[in-house]
Amino acid sequence: MIKKHGLYIDGQWRAASDGQTKDVYNPATEEVIATIAAATQEDLDAALAAARQAFKAWRKTSPWERSKKLRAVAERIRARAEDIGMTMTLETGKPLAEAVAETNAAADQFEWYSEETKRIYGQTIEGRTPDVRMSVVYQPVGVVAAFSAWNFPALLPARKMAAAMAAGCSIIIKPAGEAPGSCFALAEACHDEGIPAGVVNVVSGASSLIAPYLVKSPIVRKVSLTGSVSVGKQILHMAADGVKKVTMELGGHGPVIVFADGDAAAAGKACATTKFRNCGQVCISPSRFFVHESRYDTFCAAFSETAKGLKIGPGVEEGVQVGPMANRRGLETAREMIDDAVARGAEILSGGKTPDGLEKGFFIEPTVLGRVSDDAKIMNEEPFAPVAPITTFTDYDDVIARANALPFGLAGYVFTQSLRLAHMASDDLEVGMVGVNEMLLATAEAPFGGVKESGMGREGGALGIHDYLEPKYVKMKL
Repeated sequence: MIKKHGLYIDGQWRAASDGQTKDVYNPATEEVIATIAAATQEDLDAALAAARQAFKAWRKTSPWERSKKLRAVAERIRARAEDIGMTMTLETGKPLAEAVAETNAAADQFEWYSEETKRIYGQTIEGRTPDVRMSVVYQPVGVVAAFSAWNFPALLPARKMAAAMAAGCSIIIKPAGEAPGSCFALAEACHDEGIPAGVVNVVSGASSLIAPYLVKSPIVRKVSLTGSVSVGKQILHMAADGVKKVTMELGGHGPVIVFADGDAAAAGKACATTKFRNCGQVCISPSRFFVHESRYDTFCAAFSETAKGLKIGPGVEEGVQVGPMANRRGLETAREMIDDAVARGAEILSGGKTPDGLEKGFFIEPTVLGRVSDDAKIMNEEPFAPVAPITTFTDYDDVIARANALPFGLAGYVFTQSLRLAHMASDDLEVGMVGVNEMLLATAEAPFGGVKESGMGREGGALGIHDYLEPKYVKMKL
């Protein structure tokens, strides 16, 4: 389904300079579905040169003109949502309905930033004397190097591309090798809507070559990454040598607190539905469930019943709600976490096995674990998998301390009918985003990002464009 297999550099699709390629697999069948170009240093130099040249003109393009083009890209993506969604499903395994919805969410990013580009407001500062004028203007930071993850292969690149382009920057983006087709499709939409050559460039291949080469290049002035904490730390070290502006959206381990006054049955259903979305491979996924002891049985019953009712299978099949995991290493990690939790006293409330008839592909049943010990591996390391660990609490201060005990701080969730508890917990959770009786946080108009080792900077919303701008202060004496 990938229509463009090559590199997109300076407005043209091309093969790698040495002809090397990389295979893309369908995680539902384990079969090769495409080969993509593997960029060389020569290709990266071409992308850097193209982005540098294009930036000179794009930064001076009228915000109204940039706005028109970005909005047109959004509409082009929406018109192709079914095709892009099918590509995404074949590459990631996620249900087709989810893939199409993600594609439309990617279009929302372009629409949102088509509006924000016209609202890059400066500031006027009153001088101390009548003959002094002081002002602050915002200017695009320059060439951007962006790196995206495979779990949301259209939305994650769109957040970076749309914000960078709206700010007046050019961008070189590397999609994840497991699922590059959606990012190629975004570039194709940009091309078809007349985004000037070199403003958007897409390179694929070996991360071990591409990431250091782009980040260390003096041409690149801004780096944006969605990925793991370990990779983020490596990129930060490299960016520090060049004192480059950085946005990091890294891993999480989202705590969920269900207080005694919360609707435990409704919470259990909502948590299960959200936890197993995209087979649990979501950075803001609710992934540690702290339930008041008095509500534990009700919550677990609703959670397990919902999990058991989810239809598992290849994402292309009608009605499937849970597809395969994206790769074998993730599947193996999920099994290790289940075994470790059980060895430490947890009970399997549902799932935990390979689904019947789905021995081929990276499938595992949505798994619910009860009475999980705080020292279990799954309570301390991000479970990027359809495995949900549930434990209990009785004291407010204790559960907040346990929720904040990890170095992660991306998202947290609270279920309560008390306005007082809702505000207290929202204030006390050390995260960048909080959902109160609500699980779906990501939307184009809101800032997305975390604190502590979950990252820095924000993507989306009115704040997102500022990570691609630099303020310049001007003082003038008349």
